[in-house]
This record gives sequence, structure tokens and C-alpha cells, in this order.
Amino acid sequence: MKKFNIRKVLDGLSSVSSSSSSQPGNRDNDIQETLQSEHFQLCKTVRHGFPYQPSAMAFDPVQKILAIGTQNGSLRLFGRPGVECYCQHDNGAAVIQLQFLINEGALVSALADDSIHLWNLRQKRPAILHSLKFNRERITFCHLPFQSKWFYVGTERGNIHIVNVESFTLSGYVIMWNKAIELSSKAHPGPVVHISDNPIDEGKLLIGFESGTVVLWDLKSKKADYRYTYDEAIHSVAWHHEGKQFICSHSDGSLTIWNVRSPAKSAQIITPHGKQPKDGKKPEPCKPILKVEYKTTRAGDPFMVLSGGLSYDTVGRRPCLTVMHGKSTAVLEMDYPIVDFLTLCETPYPNDVQEPYAVVVLLEKDLVVIDLAQNGYPIFENPYPLSIHESPVTCCEYFADCPVDLIPALYSVGSRQKRQGYSKKEWPISGGNWGLGSQSYPEIIITGHADGSVKFWDASAMMLQVLYKLKTAKVFDKSRNKDDKPNTDIVDEDPFAIQILSWCPESRMLCVAGVSAHVIIYKFSKQEGATEVVQLLEVRLQYELNDVESPEGDQVPSLPTPGATSSSQPPAPQSQPSTSSSSSDGIRDNVPCLKVRSTPLKQSAGYQVELVIQLVWVSGEPPQQITSLGVNSSCGLVVFGNSNGLAIVDYLQKTVLLNRGIIELYGSNDPYQRQPRSPRKTRQPSGAGLCDINEGSTTSEDRCKSPTSAKMSRKLSLPTELKPDLDIRDNSFSRSRSSSVTSIDKESQEAITSFQFCETFTRKTDSAAAPSLWVGTTLGTVLVFVLNLPPAGEQRLLQPVIVLPSGTLIRLKGAILRMSFLDSTGALYPPACEPWREPNAPNDKDEKDRLRKRRPVSVSPSASQEISENQYAVICSEKQAKVIALPSQNCIYKHNITETSFVLRADMVQMNNSICLACFCANGHIMTLSLPSLRPLLDVNYLPLTDMRIARTFCFTNNGQALYLVSPTEMQRITYSQDMCENLQEMLGELFTPVETPEAPNRGFFKGLFGGGAQSLDREELFGESVAGKASRSLAQHIPGPGGIEGMKGAASGVVGDLARARIALDERGQKLGELDERTAAMMASAESFSKHAHDMMLKCKDKKWYQF
Repeated sequence: MKKFNIRKVLDGLSSVSSSSSSQPGNRDNDIQETLQSEHFQLCKTVRHGFPYQPSAMAFDPVQKILAIGTQNGSLRLFGRPGVECYCQHDNGAAVIQLQFLINEGALVSALADDSIHLWNLRQKRPAILHSLKFNRERITFCHLPFQSKWFYVGTERGNIHIVNVESFTLSGYVIMWNKAIELSSKAHPGPVVHISDNPIDEGKLLIGFESGTVVLWDLKSKKADYRYTYDEAIHSVAWHHEGKQFICSHSDGSLTIWNVRSPAKSAQIITPHGKQPKDGKKPEPCKPILKVEYKTTRAGDPFMVLSGGLSYDTVGRRPCLTVMHGKSTAVLEMDYPIVDFLTLCETPYPNDVQEPYAVVVLLEKDLVVIDLAQNGYPIFENPYPLSIHESPVTCCEYFADCPVDLIPALYSVGSRQKRQGYSKKEWPISGGNWGLGSQSYPEIIITGHADGSVKFWDASAMMLQVLYKLKTAKVFDKSRNKDDKPNTDIVDEDPFAIQILSWCPESRMLCVAGVSAHVIIYKFSKQEGATEVVQLLEVRLQYELNDVESPEGDQVPSLPTPGATSSSQPPAPQSQPSTSSSSSDGIRDNVPCLKVRSTPLKQSAGYQVELVIQLVWVSGEPPQQITSLGVNSSCGLVVFGNSNGLAIVDYLQKTVLLNRGIIELYGSNDPYQRQPRSPRKTRQPSGAGLCDINEGSTTSEDRCKSPTSAKMSRKLSLPTELKPDLDIRDNSFSRSRSSSVTSIDKESQEAITSFQFCETFTRKTDSAAAPSLWVGTTLGTVLVFVLNLPPAGEQRLLQPVIVLPSGTLIRLKGAILRMSFLDSTGALYPPACEPWREPNAPNDKDEKDRLRKRRPVSVSPSASQEISENQYAVICSEKQAKVIALPSQNCIYKHNITETSFVLRADMVQMNNSICLACFCANGHIMTLSLPSLRPLLDVNYLPLTDMRIARTFCFTNNGQALYLVSPTEMQRITYSQDMCENLQEMLGELFTPVETPEAPNRGFFKGLFGGGAQSLDREELFGESVAGKASRSLAQHIPGPGGIEGMKGAASGVVGDLARARIALDERGQKLGELDERTAAMMASAESFSKHAHDMMLKCKDKKWYQF
């Protein structure tokens, strides 16, 4: 074996195994492999879904762009539907505040590690231009006035520093807390919680301190004009646009309104949700009002919007947003806690009448936009794909290059599911422009969820839109009494959770496996239907083994009788409480985990139930969870397996064709010589499929509600315990991660991991290809079954399908993950499938359709008799890949993918009109191998596998694309195609679009005459270095940003400072040109004058003699 490895290293290629004959090796040279390593490059493309753990929000009212920051330092920017952008702060600190430089294409972010960053949004992939890290003070609040380059930073100590956003340097001008409050308070006023300038006087700054003190600071005279004190802590402050009044929200649920010139006492105190006592005393205190906004309208009363402030006796009430308008108060309940909200107004000018039209509410797990202009405040229909996490995602599949009629078909049935009652207006966040997507092929993503729902998404052209939602739980009775509850003790919670999806895009057949050991088969119909009785098959799949250490003998294992009861409705579940004990009297037997509904089921257009299959309890033992699933529309078969065995179901005839324990599948070929034993003392949760891998995160929020979470904690120590010295140990480790099997069980606990249907050669002696089923197990074994199908048409529904073992057995190292077949040219050989037809069509048409033949295989029997090596089986396990020539079954190529880790996901994918094997390893490596020669083409250490969610959801698809769930709410798409990486810039949308800033409001004749209206301030004069001096160097450290090197070469020019510098340079150039023009004119005049004088002199002196001079 060592010699083989050395050869592999030296050659840089996978070696031909010693067992391969020279013939296949020579034959294989005929296949021209076109894929080279230069065709591959790895990069992230787009991120979809709701920003995980949001913490801050900002809106640009001119560009109409929304920014959301999160607790892990990521930024998500949203424009019009389809324009989204994701970027990340390198340090991963939480974003505490965001401020747009309105209509400048820039954004300032403040982080919990006391750093502020300037982002350039004028490029498709925003990047940081400057950063400033405060060393001695904690940042608590920031403010950037409209059209100003001076950014105020309030700190925990109560001081305010001023930053020039062009150069990202600190001004020497500092407002110290003790100067701001002077003798008005003996104690420290607390951190700065609010900063804003007076809307009509930029020279007056309103500073709110947490303790309840508010100061109006005069920037020119550097002293406080007024101080306002209240005995409750302040959470937020908002101005009236005329600058004569402001409003504060407090920790006791009250609002105080102050006249600027009357600091002694507030003009009004309101407790919106407090009960008013009759004796005139103060209302009962309520929960804190965390934020208030005060917006005026031209015609009518102002709007006051606030979050929080509910009375303490509303226990269990959902979080609310309160909208006060005139005498009406609307309390809008939210599904999740409110993180922040913003009122969207027609004008960006704070001194203009605001005219609010919508409120954007950022919740912990949702984004809601409320229409303020319509009665009842309806919400806008959210066009972004933010509902991925509506129920936690438990598995997903990605299909690129689908049949073109699929997306319209799914959209048409999905559009009937839409809710009513949304606002009639256009979505207000409408900035940016779409990218010029060059991808023309349809892409579909399917997600399975913890509540049993399945969602179909249109993922074409870098966008994501939900097409259709299927609720699989409708098939079951949900009303369970206490006696029935133990039925579901196979899982802790979410008994309907989807574990595995199997979908055939051509025939539109869908098959799902759930955690309660159930399989549901769906057919697609554009017409509604009704099912009187849900078709049900109950399968008894249980098989116990002796330990491997038992003496090897000739004794024949006494096999359990494989039984399958077919019934139109389930037997009544027993009412006694169940236990997992294996006592011989058997409390539970032949009882499924879930009860299928016995009442008629209305089937809407879309996916309709064809058949439900349930595994039943056997002698007090619950069924093991399903680890693999496959459906084939051409054969009309569904196959599924777990750690006990394998079952094949004919869904056309609604019968079980095969129901065997794993050892029975081997027959006399079992390499481990296992024997039956008594049932286990303790139940081990099963599952070797990727969908059963639990998350390794510590918080319950972060954990997708996966079936056997509590019992499978042992699996979470992932790549560190690798012991690659023994083949058996590799297997036991991979099982311990995916099946939670103890070391005692080792080989005895074998589970089915993968299936592949194909028309292929099943035996070495075969001369013609025949329908077959290839089965892979956790111990690296591939077993092949021959399928004898009756003729198509009526005979198919009457005659039985016969399943025969072929005796072929192929061994690999590690659990089998994926099997595929190539034809003699090296092209992918897809399983035959039936084209979709409307199942609810009239009978005569239906009969005609049924007579259609199955799709013929690509090679006719006569041709295959002439050609001995007609196909190649590509088999990939957790550890290695093999290419096997058929029918000779010679291994012609073999490649050890990883020695120290294991493959989590492998897919045979089409790319650049060729095919390759793509693998994702537990150590974070993404690899591609050429086919059939298994040459390594790409190996990138993409990410360390920190989260089991990634392991469960990672999937590759055609055309160099892949995706995974990067957080419980977000989906990350990546590409491994060089072409796509190069064209990515064109495909991405643009956030910044040139828009004219609206005109400033007119001051009016009288306001101009009597000195009212907005007062301007030369901040440059106040805060510039010449007047204010330099700030202390130790206070903050300036860090120049990468400026967008990663995304756009040289595109960092154009934000604020660069704009200003360009403007100044242009002005200077213009000035210099003007001066040059003047100088040139002066020189010309001077030259003319000189010429005239010279001519006069010449005339004067023309007749004079030399002695007359």
C-alpha cells in the first residue's frame, strides 16, 4: 500500500490499481478529458436570507438603500428586490450603529470593539476605505449630520469626539462631560446615548446622557446653552423639525416633551401605555421606551412612533410598535423582539416637514415595513428571500440547469398560496440596479424544514425567490392526547422534520423522508384534487445482529420474516406508554410513530400525496431513522434504508417489493460473518446520511431543531479524533460521527447510505445493460440488484416487479456517499426517467400517456455485445473514489481523497461541457477530481468546519455552483468555476446609482428677514486643525482600509474624501486654467503694446543719422 501511495505522490495523479487489467487502461485513454485545473477557482458569490442576529440598521432616503449590521460584524445592504450585498468586518465585532453619508455612496459603521469604519458603496463589492480604533474610550453613540463631513462620536465616559470622515482623523475639538453638565449635577451623567444638531441651527448640538440629563451645547462658544434634567434614564431623543421642541423616551415608559428655551420643566409628560390614576398621581411605571421618533406632516397631526413602553402586567404579550397619530394610538404586535426601527420620510433635510410614509422595523428574525399612509397600517409584502428560517432548515438540495418549464409551473401553483391584505404600494426600499446576469439556465433550491415543510426556491441569475411551499405534516393527525405522546419518543421534538429529499426534476416526482421513520411520495399536478383515504404502507424493518467477535461458523442466521402490511388506513395506536426497553413481552409492536389522518384530504394544486410509508415499532423497539432515500420515475420505485436494512416499494402498485435486513442483502458474501442476537439493551439513534448530522453549536437558538439532538451529542467532536491507521477504525469513527455507534458495535452496526438507479451491467457476464439498483453502505460496500420490470402500460400496473440480487459486491474504504455512471465516451449516464404528465388529466388521455415507453438507454444491446467495456461506475466514499469498468468490474482508477479527514458531501457535476467529481471534506477542503481518471483539479482549504449545519446542508450542483447554510437564517452560494468568478462583477447588482439630492427647503421671506430658519455653521473653521489643534495620538489609531482591492481594481475612488479631493482638484485646475488664461491675455496685450512701441520708434528714427541719437 505504501508503494502505491509513493507512486501517487510522485506522479501527482491517482494510480491505476494493481487489480486493473491492461485493457481498460488502454481503452480509457480514448476518453478525452477537457477539464484542467485552470478551469477552477473558488469564490463566494451571494448570500441570501435574513441577517443572523441583527444589531443595527440605517437607511439612505435619497439612494433608498437599507443597511443592516449584525452581532458577528457582518453587513447586509438591500436595494430593490434582487439587489443585495454582503460584506464582513474582519474582526467580527458586533455592529452597534450605522450611518449613511446620504447620497454619497458611503456608510460609516461603529463596532463594539470601539472602532469606526468608512465603507465605499460605489463598487459592487463594498470595501473599507478608512478605520479608526479608539484606545481609551468605549463608543456608545454616533451622529453624522446631513451633508457634513464631521462625525460626532459619543463615549461611555460622556465625552464627544469629532472625526473628519474624509481623512478619518480626529479633531482637537472635544466636548468633555464635565464642561457639558458643569454644576448641574454632582454625579457623572453616564454614557452619551444621543447626539443630534438642532434642525434649524447647526451650531447647537443636543447631547443626551443616560442618567436623564440633556444638554444643548453651543459649538461656537464651547459652552452649554441649556440643561434639561429628568429623574428617569433616557433611551432616545427626537427633534421636532422646527427645532423648538424635542422629545425624550425614558426607562419608566414615559415620554417627555421639552421646549428648547424652557429647561426648568418639561412641557408635557406622556405615558402611552400607563394606566392613568383618577387622583392625578403619576401613572404606573411601564417597560422602557427604547426608541421614539417624532415626524411632522404638512396636513394633519405629527406621528410619534415608539418601541417598548408596555405596562408590566402584559405578561406574555408579544413585542409591540406603537404609532401615535393625533388622538389615535395603534399598537402593532410583532412576532419577534424589536431590534431597531426607522421612520422613512420624503425629505432628507431635518429642518423640512418630514412627511413620513413608512416604518421599517428590524426584528430579531424578520424585517417588517409598515405603510403609514393607509388606514390600519398594513405591512408591505416583503420581496426579499428572508423567510428561509421560518422553520429551521434541516436539509437542502440544489439543482442547476433544470427543465425550463419547471419554474413557471411551480410559480403558478405557488402564487395561489400568497396571503392577502398587504399594502398596495410599491416596496419603498428601491435603490440600486440589477446586475447583467449572463446565466440563462434555471436553478432551483429545495429546503426541508423542522416543521415538515418543503420550500422550492427560484435561484436563477444570482437571485432567490420562493416559488412554492409544501406542508408534509398535513398528511398526519396532529391532535395527540397524553397517552399517544410516547408514540413519538423516537425524536425529542419536531416529529415531522424533513431529513432527506429525493427529487426528479424531469418527472417532478418528490420523495421526502422524515425523522419519525416515515417516507412520503408526492406527484405534481396543476389541478386540485381530493383524496378520500391517504394511501399507507407500513413496513416492519428490524434486524438484530450478534457482535462481530462471535466465532465464525457455518450456522445459518435465523432471519426474521420480512413483513409488510399494506392498509388504506393505519391501525389505532396503542394507548399504553411505550418504553425503549427490549423486554421479550414487547409493549409496542407494529405501531408507526405518527398517525396518518383518516379524514379526507383536500389536495391543492402542486405536490399531492401519492403514498405514505411508515416504519413500525418491532417488539418494543422504535424504528431506526431513515439514512438514505431514492426515487426513480422510470421504474416507479422508491427505495429507502437505515441501520436495520433496506426496503424497495413500488409506488405505482402500492406494494413492498423487498424488505431485508442488511445481512440478508449480502447472502453468503458477508465479509464480517455476522449473526443474529437479542435486541439491544439501549437504543442507539441511527442515521448515516448527511441530513442526520447535528450541529456543534452551543446555543439552542443556533441549533437547527434536529431529531435526535440530545442523544447525539457524542458525535460533535468532529475532525480531531481521526485515527487513520486502521481501516476499521476509520469506519468506526465515521460512524461515531454520523450514527452515534459505540465502538462495541463497529462493523455490526451497518447502515444504508446511498442509492443509484441505472440501466447498467450488473454482472461480469452481462452482455446487455438492464435496469438495476446500486446500494452503498457505511462499511464501504456496494451491492447491486437487478430490477425485472414488466412492460410499460397496463402490464406495469398488474404484473409484479422482481428484484434479484446480482451477487456483485464492490468494496471501498469509508461509507459510500455517491455513485454515478459514465458511458463509453466519458459522458454522465443519467438514470432513465419518465417525463412529467398531468396525473389528474381525463382518462382517455391518461391511458394514451401511460403507453409511453421508458426512455431508451444510450447503448443498444447489439452494440454492447460488440463492446466489452461499455460503461464506467464512479463510486465515491468518505475516504476514496474508484472508477470501475463495466461489465468487467475492473478498478481502472482509484484515488485516496483524504487520509486524515473524511468527505461529507460528494457530487458528480457537469461543467464546461464535461464532468467532474466535487467533494467537500470535514476539514473544510473543497476538491474536484477529473473523470474518469480522478486527477486532482482543485484543492482549496475553504473553511474550517465549525458548524454541523454546514455539513448537513452543503451541496454541489452543475455549472460550478454550490451552497450551504452559513447560519440558521442565511444561505451562502459559492462557485468553483473560473469563468463564473471572472464574470461575477457583471452578475452582481450595483448599490449606488447617481441621483440628484433634493433641493433644500425654502426659508421663506419673513424667516429670512427676521433671522428664523436654518442657521449654517462653518464646521471647518471650528473643528479644523488650524483652530481646534490636533487630537491626542493615544486616543485613537488610524488604520487605512484595503479600499476594495479584493472586489474592484481601482474602484475605491469616489467616496466623500476622494470626491471632495477631486472637486478641489478640479476647482484648482479651473482656477489655474483661469489664471493662465488671464496671464496669456496679459502677455498678448503686452506683446501687442511692445510691437506698437517698436513700430513707432522705427518710424521716428527712420530718417535720423547715427550722430543724431
